[in-house]
Amino acid sequence: MSTKGIYTALSGAMAQTQKLDTIANNIANANTTAFKKDQQVFNEYLTAFEKDAEVIQVPKVPASIESFYDLNGSDKSYVNSAGTYTTFDQGSLKATNNAYDIAFDGEGFLEIADQNGQIQYTRAGQLTLNDQGQLVTKSGKSVLLKTNDIDGNVSDRSIFISGESKLNITENGEVFDGEKKVGQLSVVQFKNLNQIQKIGGNDFKLKEGITSTVDVVDNPKIKQGFLETSNVNIITEMTDMIMAQRVFEGTQKGISIYDSLEEKVNNQIGNTKG
Repeated sequence: MSTKGIYTALSGAMAQTQKLDTIANNIANANTTAFKKDQQVFNEYLTAFEKDAEVIQVPKVPASIESFYDLNGSDKSYVNSAGTYTTFDQGSLKATNNAYDIAFDGEGFLEIADQNGQIQYTRAGQLTLNDQGQLVTKSGKSVLLKTNDIDGNVSDRSIFISGESKLNITENGEVFDGEKKVGQLSVVQFKNLNQIQKIGGNDFKLKEGITSTVDVVDNPKIKQGFLETSNVNIITEMTDMIMAQRVFEGTQKGISIYDSLEEKVNNQIGNTKG
């Protein structure tokens, strides 16, 4: 008697563990500015798909249900993680009345650069000034000006504010230091949002091997004095967590049943005297 089904149950338990981790991370970031929730995706993995079709072989051992046909692994299937994808639905807008807070009412990502000059993207509009009077994100990354020279030096696109006058950012992203126009924020969008990935700190970058498919948003809808909230729905996440926990418990029971059957096969059936 085979108990290979225990591996199917085990793969299911592992899959639910991954799902619970993803849900827990979503819940932990429910109050994170502009956070985009993740979802775990699974599919069925069949070992038979790894093998070419083979001719049925006549068994060289006494026939049994399992040995009569060469199943080539078609009797084995597992739960396979197909990865995690990010849901980019917009969160609601919350008024802060802080001139250094901005939110996107619609599509768009703010183009930013890290300390190494690497281009990144974010929708988290909690901006501030560093010691040099440069406009940066909460994590200290440079906010970039719109430019037609995509191959130019990133440092030339930095935004400096005197801090002595009122900062004003218009709906289309034009930045004014008092009455002086500094430039326009670089706001971009992607043809395929699956081409970007999270890198921590609520920022994104293009995935490895992906060529740039960035489109400039000429007329973004930016709201100064607002922040975008997370798109995590706590009720939905809690419901999904309860369901995942129940499925996990069910797979655990399945593993216990297979283990019990194995024990009976070894200790009872094997000791039966004819």
